[in-house]
Formats: sequence, C-alpha cells, structure tokens
Amino acid sequence: MIKLKDIINFDACPLTTSSFRDACRDQLNRDGVLALPDFLHHTAINTLVEEAESQKHLAFYTSASHNVYLTKPDLDLGDDHVFNRQITSSKGCITTDQIPTASGLHMVYNADIFRDFACAVLGEDMLYEYADPLSSVNVHFAEDGKELGWHFDNSSFAITLLLQAPKDGGAFEYVRDLRDADKGELNFTGVQSVLDGDIVAQHLTMAPGTLVMFRGRNSMHRVTPTIGDICRILVVFAYNAEPNIALSEAARMTFYGRLD
Repeated sequence: MIKLKDIINFDACPLTTSSFRDACRDQLNRDGVLALPDFLHHTAINTLVEEAESQKHLAFYTSASHNVYLTKPDLDLGDDHVFNRQITSSKGCITTDQIPTASGLHMVYNADIFRDFACAVLGEDMLYEYADPLSSVNVHFAEDGKELGWHFDNSSFAITLLLQAPKDGGAFEYVRDLRDADKGELNFTGVQSVLDGDIVAQHLTMAPGTLVMFRGRNSMHRVTPTIGDICRILVVFAYNAEPNIALSEAARMTFYGRLD
C-alpha cells in the first residue's frame, strides 16, 4: 500500500521542521512566490503522469477570452482601453471526482502534514476543501499552443504541482505587486506596459515534481503557450480559508462544463 512518504520527498522538503517552515514562509513573504523542487519522488512523478494521461480523455477543454482582471468589460471605457483588452486562455481540465480515489494527489491534498505546512507558510489558521465535488484538486493539460493569458488571481494564494514539462514554452512569468486590489487600485498604466512588453517579467523555472505557492492577487502572471508534442501537466490544489464554500455554478460551468 502506497504511503505519503513514497510520494513526498521528505528529505528534500521536511514539512514538519520549524526551520524549514520558517524559511518557506519568509521566502513567500519576500518574493511573493515559493518553489520547492524535488517535492515529489521521481517514482511518484512517473506514476502520477501515467495516471493523468489515463484520465486525459475525460478532460473538459476551454478556450476563452478575458481581461487581466477576470471581470466583465466596462463599456464606458471603450474597446481600446486596457481594462477591456482581451487575453486568451486555453486548457483541458479533469476534476476532483475524475481523479482515481487511490491517487497520490488525494493523499497529499488531504494529508494533515501537508495542510498544516501550507497553513504555516501561508499564514492561515485553517485550510478547507471545496464543498462541491469538482474544485478541490484539478489536473490541467496544456498541449501544443495552449496557454494561460495574463491575469490577476481573485484568490489570495495558489498552490500548484508540476507533473510534466513540455519540450518548450509553458513558462511561468509574473510581475510582482502591480496593483493593490484591497485599495481598488487597478494600475492601468502598469498593466498596459506589461501587455505591450515594456516591462520585463520575472520567470520561474520549474522542473517536474516542483511544488509552487504563489500570491497572484496583486501580481500579474501568465503561462506562455506550450510548444511541441509533450503536454504540460499541472496539478492545482485549491483550498479555502473558510469551510463549506463551493465554487459558483457559473464558474463550474465555465471551467468544467458541468455542476457535479
């Protein structure tokens, strides 16, 4: 029977050690991003990639245009305003209930050790799974030409796990602290500069098996188009700071094509 220690590389990532937790928290607070390479054992990576590929036929594929704020257009600003500038995002996704029950992904997501570590690093008292059956653990597939366009997150943090990198492309790029969402500052000038290529984005290099925590509410980010015949496979571990929260029905229909 597979155990958590067979999946997580506790030698590289001693999740229960106070000094390791403190260092991770400090890095996330300082840089807005934390990358933990070798979070997974190599054998676990291979198993999870095979598992994802076996379920890939169930994926719901979307291709959508949106602004960087992930909001509806503001007709008063005009079509050429940066607020209304449309960006493309496209991917395939399988949902929590489509991931095999015995999968190591469920084991990691539900493990108290992992959740306690995430709380300590993120500064959260508790983390809870989604109340709906689809949204807690997702596996994203980005084949040749698929990309995640520039945007800000609505949530305060994101936790992802790269399983497979493409031959080329699929680079995670970000520009830190470009707006202050709490103050309602949208920074149209800065956003325009990023979209026009006048601001050079930072790049996060990730090898398969890397766990990433990212604060994307105020940091604009994207994943460049995948190039080549190797699919980029990324796991999203989604938590809430409050219990009994479900992703909205509109969002579930948009991302998954179904409600349950």
